Amino acid sequence: MTVLFRRLFAALPVMLGVSTLVFFAMQLLPGDPAAVIAGERATAENLDLIRQQYHLDRPVIVQYGLYLKDLAAGNLRTSIATGTPVAKLIGERYAATLILALSSLFLSLAAAIPLGVYAARHKDTWIDRMLLGFSLAGVSLPTFWIGPVLMLVFSVKLGLLPLGGFDGPAAVILPAATLGLALAAGLSRTVRVSVLETLSADYVRTARAKGLPGRAVLWGHALRAALLPVISVAGLQFGVLLGGAIITEKVFAWPGIGTLLINGILQRDFPVVQGVILVISATYVTVNALTDFAYGLADPRVRGRGGS
Repeated sequence: MTVLFRRLFAALPVMLGVSTLVFFAMQLLPGDPAAVIAGERATAENLDLIRQQYHLDRPVIVQYGLYLKDLAAGNLRTSIATGTPVAKLIGERYAATLILALSSLFLSLAAAIPLGVYAARHKDTWIDRMLLGFSLAGVSLPTFWIGPVLMLVFSVKLGLLPLGGFDGPAAVILPAATLGLALAAGLSRTVRVSVLETLSADYVRTARAKGLPGRAVLWGHALRAALLPVISVAGLQFGVLLGGAIITEKVFAWPGIGTLLINGILQRDFPVVQGVILVISATYVTVNALTDFAYGLADPRVRGRGGS
């Protein structure tokens, strides 16, 4: 547990750096947030009042100092566009992103593990080459292409699944499949390579020499050790998914934090953009630290080097 807390504490400067970078990057965007709020017919007096309310009339360095002060107090500020606390907006949408990320990861692992093991068992055969082709296709095809194709087939043509939104369990299938396809393609290759390396280990040869069936050696001995690298890769990918699959959420009108981020950028809603990216960074760092911790629990050699 000490290692876990140490990793989380060490990530604080990274999150501060990300927050700083995002703050100043937003200052470079064209347009006036006050004008977006007030509308086209706003008077100069109304614009000045809005700028004063949100400190937009202050020098940038002063705005940055006020931002850090609020951040240190745990205050993510209020949305300029809606007047709603940013923490509340993120809280309302984070669950949807979590559901989508977990569903995508589940589908990808359910496909990647058996495919990777099957490819390892049939190394250098046509089956292995076919699975390699699937992997390359899954990694190469962009989600903004896969998503509309799945919508066209399963929603428009067949009418089996909802076209978009978050109206029930069936609505998560298409966006989760869109994200899970690319993730499964990469994970299946990781599983294949890891299984092949494990099958050449001494303890696997010993298990075979004792006369254990091939399936028992593969699933009972080799696969357990082979899944250790998969834990790391899957954990990192899960952090990315939790950070917001922005394109997929937009394509399927999924009410997650990715959609919230896009809307905040289009509306020049500084607090929303800064708050969402800060939460995304914190999520990624936390998941990464938990992944390393889980890897250490699964592999005693790592736990022995890292301490407790």
